[in-house]
Amino acid sequence: MKAFVTGGTGFTGGHLVKRLVKDGHDVTALARPVSNTEKLEKLGVNIVRGDIKDRDVIFEATKGADYVFNIAAAFREANLSEEDFYDVNYRSVKHKLEACEKHKVKKFIHCSTIGVVSSVSNPPADETTPACPGDAYQASKYAAEREVLKQSEERSIPATVIRPCAIYGPGDLRMLKLFKMISKKRFVFFGQGKVHLHTVFIDNLIDGFMLAAQKEEANGHVFIIGDEGYVTLKKLAAMVAKELGVSEPNIHLPYRPAEEMAKLVEYSYRKLKIKKEPPIYKRRIAFFKNNRAFSIEKAKTILGYHPKVDLETGISQTAKWYIKKGFIAKCVSFLPAMDFLLFTLPCLSCEIAAI
Repeated sequence: MKAFVTGGTGFTGGHLVKRLVKDGHDVTALARPVSNTEKLEKLGVNIVRGDIKDRDVIFEATKGADYVFNIAAAFREANLSEEDFYDVNYRSVKHKLEACEKHKVKKFIHCSTIGVVSSVSNPPADETTPACPGDAYQASKYAAEREVLKQSEERSIPATVIRPCAIYGPGDLRMLKLFKMISKKRFVFFGQGKVHLHTVFIDNLIDGFMLAAQKEEANGHVFIIGDEGYVTLKKLAAMVAKELGVSEPNIHLPYRPAEEMAKLVEYSYRKLKIKKEPPIYKRRIAFFKNNRAFSIEKAKTILGYHPKVDLETGISQTAKWYIKKGFIAKCVSFLPAMDFLLFTLPCLSCEIAAI
């Protein structure tokens, strides 16, 4: 088949492109003019340079494609406005759907985020749980979800929405802060660490994308793709510590003061019109409060999805990759109290909170 992939230079999109090429498919990837596409070119991928918001670029790149995988998104980056999120995560998706209809694409697979349900009150949540996005990123992704399902029904566009859980694996840097801080014994919990986190190893997620493309029964549906089960944050930290050969984190600080500090820093940055991202803010601290626990039964039943890599194996592979690349030092160090405040607080939530 011929596949068109957006976001192919990123972590998730890059792994998807590798799988498609490995399986013998002809792949075209959209890349920004400044993106490094050397790895994709070595795989034999056809590169289309352009802006994902450019309707003409999207229509041209979609021409001849059997399948379109929309992985690209405006993530939580510094200085992005609400309008920026909607331009990339919602309005550009409308262009892709129009292009799919015009070029009679066999399937449109849209990557959303589990974060459209920002926190789960009664675990586990599933695809029928009401959405409750917590910020502009999540809201724009949910708007795109609804648009995909609407167009799928009204225009008979074969389309499927995938909601990945917390993506990780070799090559991912969002989990790096968590691993690094645990390795250096700098990680502390704000609260009891009893909230749940549901991960998805990158290979499991790619299996989910491929199954969604193959199954006609998936048309018009949303699927949560995650690992088998979920764990508490405390359990996850303990598993990482065991893999790295250090004692598990066991320091707990009150959540509320950290949240208030984050609000103050966020407010100060706005008032002083500081454009760069603040080192600590409410959304990052919310990582210690938001509950993420989901059911993958729908994906199992309709897609035939069964995660092959368990959490213990995934953590082991990821840790080994971090060490091999030199991201995690083998020595364990401690910080003076002032350094702890200046260094640790900004990093504590790690980028998992950005899901």
